[in-house]
Amino acid sequence: MTDIREFLDKYVNEDLERILVSNARSSSPVAKLQVRPVPVKGQVQYQVTYIQGTKAIHDNYKKDELNSYLTEQMEKNFRQMQLEGRYVQARVLVSKKGKMDIKAKEVKGGTKEDFTLMLSHNRTKKYLLKEGVPVPWLIDLGVMTPEGKIKNSRYDKFKQLNRYLEFIQDILPKLPRDREIQIIDFGCGKSYLTFAMYYYLKELKHFNIRVTGLDLKADVIEKCQKLADKYGYDKLRFLQGDIASYEGTDHVDMVVTLHACDTATDFALAKAVKWGASVILSVPCCQHELNRQVANQDLAPILEYGILKERFAALLTDGLRAQMLKSAGYDVQILEFISMEHTPKNLLIRAVKNKNRKEEPQQPREWENCIQAFHVEPTLKKLLFEDIHGEDCK
Repeated sequence: MTDIREFLDKYVNEDLERILVSNARSSSPVAKLQVRPVPVKGQVQYQVTYIQGTKAIHDNYKKDELNSYLTEQMEKNFRQMQLEGRYVQARVLVSKKGKMDIKAKEVKGGTKEDFTLMLSHNRTKKYLLKEGVPVPWLIDLGVMTPEGKIKNSRYDKFKQLNRYLEFIQDILPKLPRDREIQIIDFGCGKSYLTFAMYYYLKELKHFNIRVTGLDLKADVIEKCQKLADKYGYDKLRFLQGDIASYEGTDHVDMVVTLHACDTATDFALAKAVKWGASVILSVPCCQHELNRQVANQDLAPILEYGILKERFAALLTDGLRAQMLKSAGYDVQILEFISMEHTPKNLLIRAVKNKNRKEEPQQPREWENCIQAFHVEPTLKKLLFEDIHGEDCK
């Protein structure tokens, strides 16, 4: 086959998964195009995405419109196309003289039902919080309508809540079923995620839990407590207080700390470790401490730039935190998490206590060497591994 329009007419249909158009000619205003099928008012259309400046532009086309558009793009602006469908894998190459080489390979696809679910973007089946099921706290917090529909302007928040619950879903086997589970949420703020956690664990998964939300802002705490009382969440309470000075318990099963600023995260992590918490979920922010300290002659040309130094210090801070938690007996992952402000993704530190973890003598030495290499003194090290006299107690 050598005719691009004939090729597109054959393979652009409801079985299409995606098209990638690349290898732009000098005349092309954009570097590449991506195409995927999308449902629009009950019908399949095809969304073309390209980058213009710093923005991603999306345009929807009907089949004939798309085929005409792609034919023109391949004739004038691009030299390569890759098409993936449920039943086909294909590629198109354009020579310098404009001759097209088209190769398509038939493949065995999935079931029609599987593909239809993917195409329809059936979000209800993907999310732990179901669309169409009214949830009182989601309604009061402005995410959902009384009919259970997610407001368009709050869909990012809805996705964030579900992403957070996915992290919790992964650690359910680590939580006891034979007794009440103690959970503390440090720096709970407006408590979207606190309510989501309580609702998911208590109402949906039927765990016996007691959750405490802690924050410095009295008005926020008062509002959240009124909502908890309104919903009959008798084991969810909100208290005003500071992470570093909180002494309300001597045992906690799970500690959550989301966007606790700078060393407040370290105090929360240290308390979690000393309480013997089975699970820690932490999304740090504002890692200023090491940014003020970090110095390294080899990296001096990079650290000269404020924004690069800030990002490097944040990575160094959270990397060292993860390694220290490993030394404290936890299995640790660093995962991507959508931030509450819908800015670029943040990092979430998920630590799960492992009583069978074998001590690795070289592991603490490695992060100690890192600390010395960058001339920093992390607060978490002082809280976990040094006594009040500053002596090493590992």
